[in-house]
Amino acid sequence: MSNNEKQQQLQEIKKKVDSPKISSSDVKQELINLGKSIIKDINKGENPKIELSVRGLSNVIYNTKSKTLSLGEKTAQRFFFNVAHAKKFLQTIEVASICKNLLEVQKHASLRDVFYMAKRTIPNTKINVVDDQKESDKAIEDLEIITEFSREQLHVNANKMGSVAGKVVIEDSGDIIDWSKLGSGGWSIPSNVENIKFKKVDAKYIMYMEKAAVWERLHEDRFWEKQNCLIMSSQGQTTRGIRRLLQRLSIEHHLPIYVLADCDPWGWYIYSVIKYGSISLAHMAEEMAIPSVRFLGVTCDDIVNYDLKRHFIKLTDQDIARLKQMQQYEWFEKNKLWQRQFKMMKEFGAKVEIQALSSRGISFISEKYLPEKIKKTEFLD
Repeated sequence: MSNNEKQQQLQEIKKKVDSPKISSSDVKQELINLGKSIIKDINKGENPKIELSVRGLSNVIYNTKSKTLSLGEKTAQRFFFNVAHAKKFLQTIEVASICKNLLEVQKHASLRDVFYMAKRTIPNTKINVVDDQKESDKAIEDLEIITEFSREQLHVNANKMGSVAGKVVIEDSGDIIDWSKLGSGGWSIPSNVENIKFKKVDAKYIMYMEKAAVWERLHEDRFWEKQNCLIMSSQGQTTRGIRRLLQRLSIEHHLPIYVLADCDPWGWYIYSVIKYGSISLAHMAEEMAIPSVRFLGVTCDDIVNYDLKRHFIKLTDQDIARLKQMQQYEWFEKNKLWQRQFKMMKEFGAKVEIQALSSRGISFISEKYLPEKIKKTEFLD
């Protein structure tokens, strides 16, 4: 993909995310409209229903022009008077009511808060509205699809699970924060980064890594200072707040993004999610996907070049299944470079963690591995 094509893609995303800011009253009104549509069904003597897009790979479309995922046109209806639908129907309405109340009082709740606010026993039964948090989380995702507003716009936030350091100054809720002067922990990335204002950004690129332990190594070695970059991490799968922050920095400040993850199907999937969007959140791809992101490592070639075979971990059945699945994704299917990586991993029958590089020296990753790969532009697109 040429630089012009990448810039065009970023501009298309920028137009969508730069649309006029949505007010809380707009979001609340959409929830009220949902309630009115159900009341209308009841008044007409019809079975109350909710219509929403089908979530899942069968209804995910890969846009070859924008290089992002989106939901297709398949829809499903959920009816109250249907044994298979009734509980999910009730959960969606209950969570919608909670979100409406949050918007009215201008307060935010965590995903865990919403679970406990929804968890109660239905009168004269032994049935709970929700039994575990996965149910209330799914109801929130359904509301995102129904209302076309994000979880954060519905005033629901997730836990903070990421850190960032570098020469950036921001304004957050009236506070001025310098990411280069926050000690060993860096700045803790919140779930909602929409209202953050960038006052100063001095960096050549962003290095994103899946593991907090690797971030701590780079931070202690002052990698961000020596290389004039930003270092950012999560703990495993990338949070929505981090993906949105990465996208904002990419679009608003034209920073290239490199991904550093384990050489395994799960680390590679993290890269896929950042670049193209995730299957489960295809409806949010416009606000999160970053088509220009590149994978720096760890690759199967690194295993050979840096003599890491002695650190092999045998692939599990689950690993093999995920690898096969990724090979068949439309966005990887015709990518010869990635297909080569998939084939090499299959031949190895093994995976390698980022920390295996520490066998070459505690600071090998920051002093040699990363600087050399960036200088030689050894990345996968």
